[in-house]
Amino acid sequence: MVASILISISAVVSAVLVGFVARRVLGTAVGWPRSIVVGLLVFLLGVPSAGWTLRQTGFPDVSTAIPPEDAWIWAGLITLSLAWVFALGVAALVASEAIFPTRPLPNPIDVVRAALRQRKRTRRYLEILAIASRHGVGWLFHGGRARVEEQLSTSEERARAVVATLNDAGVSFVKLGQVLSTRRDLVPEPYLSALASLQTNATTLPWDTVRSVIEGDLGRPIDTVFAEVDPHPLAAASVAQVHRARLLDGTAVVIKVQRPAARAQVEADADIIGRLAHRAEARTRVGRDLRIESVARGFTATLLEELDYRIEARNTHMIASTLELIDRAEPARRGLVTVPDVFPDASGQRVLTMGLVDGTALSDSATRIAGLEPGQRDRLANTLMATVLEQILVFGVFHADLHPGNVLLKKDGTLGLIDFGAVGIIERSRRQHMTAFLLAALSENDVAATDALLLIVDAPEDVDLEAFRHDIGVVLTTEHLRTSGHGSIFTRMVDVIRQHHIALPGELASAFRSFATLEGCLRVIVDDFDMVGRALPLMPSLLRRTVSVTRMATDAQAQAVIALARLEQIPRRLDALLTGVEKGSIGITLRSADGEDVSGILSRATGEIASTLVSIAAVVIAVVLVIAGGGPVLGGSITLFAVLGAVVGLFGFLGLLRIVRRTFGRRG
Repeated sequence: MVASILISISAVVSAVLVGFVARRVLGTAVGWPRSIVVGLLVFLLGVPSAGWTLRQTGFPDVSTAIPPEDAWIWAGLITLSLAWVFALGVAALVASEAIFPTRPLPNPIDVVRAALRQRKRTRRYLEILAIASRHGVGWLFHGGRARVEEQLSTSEERARAVVATLNDAGVSFVKLGQVLSTRRDLVPEPYLSALASLQTNATTLPWDTVRSVIEGDLGRPIDTVFAEVDPHPLAAASVAQVHRARLLDGTAVVIKVQRPAARAQVEADADIIGRLAHRAEARTRVGRDLRIESVARGFTATLLEELDYRIEARNTHMIASTLELIDRAEPARRGLVTVPDVFPDASGQRVLTMGLVDGTALSDSATRIAGLEPGQRDRLANTLMATVLEQILVFGVFHADLHPGNVLLKKDGTLGLIDFGAVGIIERSRRQHMTAFLLAALSENDVAATDALLLIVDAPEDVDLEAFRHDIGVVLTTEHLRTSGHGSIFTRMVDVIRQHHIALPGELASAFRSFATLEGCLRVIVDDFDMVGRALPLMPSLLRRTVSVTRMATDAQAQAVIALARLEQIPRRLDALLTGVEKGSIGITLRSADGEDVSGILSRATGEIASTLVSIAAVVIAVVLVIAGGGPVLGGSITLFAVLGAVVGLFGFLGLLRIVRRTFGRRG
């Protein structure tokens, strides 16, 4: 009984000791289950191994009495044998860790939840692939040509098939297509025109559902916020629907209410869109040309942001602030272009309450526009153009989804902007470059326009600059001579950028798109409005506002303060340098392009190389000592050199195991 207890305790101690020493030697966590298994094997093999070693060296085993003068040799051999068995056990742990690295055991509840989410995502993923295959566009995700895909022999047919697939796939994919339809810098024709035809067909929600969303988001009964709410929606879309209402003080408002399942559906589709985009870019030329993975990543992030109406409220406030600054500078334009007020106390994450803009979209106002006086139409168009140009070039905050549906002609004959879910923001340095580009483009200076554009875009090293300048010049010349027709100088400019495979940053792509859609809005108001000719006289004044004497003086002061601060640090740094020279403690820190301390990497690499060389040398010396033998005979057939070789080899072997584990750890 006592023997069994002692054996069990020894086995447990061996298992724990193997795991503990393995962690210390390898410098990394090792799973305890495998450590216990290896420890038990070490315990079981230790005694037979020690007996075999004693027999090979001519010493009697434990069943025979040991002469007192040989006891220390006998004990040393047993210890050395057990140490080598232990080292081989550690080697087994290294091999298992290299092949199957230890991972923390997951929470069972998290495992079940993840499995349910994975099942739901897989089902949705297979549904999307089935829709794509049914319309013959499976090649977007897996490449190759199936029988049904061969029937799509023209680009127009493939574009229509893509649109049909997106329509059937649901709201997230429809919105992705709508975003792609605005990225002329990425998407060529005929895909661009086909994607522009995407529509979101949405059914209206019952009033009880809308009411529960409003009360849940605001955290109080609806009659404590609104005097009345029209239960019949003013408009319905795939993500939200809009209701007329009146606040307690009688103010007429509209309430934008998000559909209860919208966020869950978008979040579920976001991961699928990312996976499909990755496959499309990795396996198809079309995906690579469109850089669809990057577009999808930006789209899903933006779409999730648009589901938080607090962001849209903030965007509306920013646009309103730019209009206030513009009206303050030019009082004659005050009130001609407005945005609705936002009521924060009646808004939340899924509910947005804004002032009612009493008017109709430009796209639906042809009759009313025709009834306006020519001078009035011209003033509205000119004011809208100047306002948007100033927002983009002077303030850097602008409506990123400006089209005739988001510009309303109000009953009093002024214009109202709505729907600020997408707002573009451009930093000051890029605004200056864009102003210079527009000034050069509008004055038909192709050399200056190309130089300014190269400051804006991310041009590859192998771009043909002369061909790029030539194509820019052709666009400028033809646009200045074109007197009628559809299209925009900005869309043609983006076509040139795409044809030369030049990357256009997202915010600048939004600005170019806003210029193009602005031109479309202006021609709805005045069908022959010459945006190029009207904008040119405005550019010098806008340039002066972006590069004013006051601002240049302020910049110079800021730079002077920074330079002075750096100058003040020079004596202290020089003193520290001289002190280091005097004490002989000067050090050099090398850093890579991303700011990482290269000297630390070099030190670690040097240390690892030295450890590797020492370990290899120890193993080689051990082999030589064991094979050569020699030295004083310690007992039996054991010589001093052989024992030293076994000991040195043990430490060299453990050192090599540590290096091997680190190597596999870095690869993982």
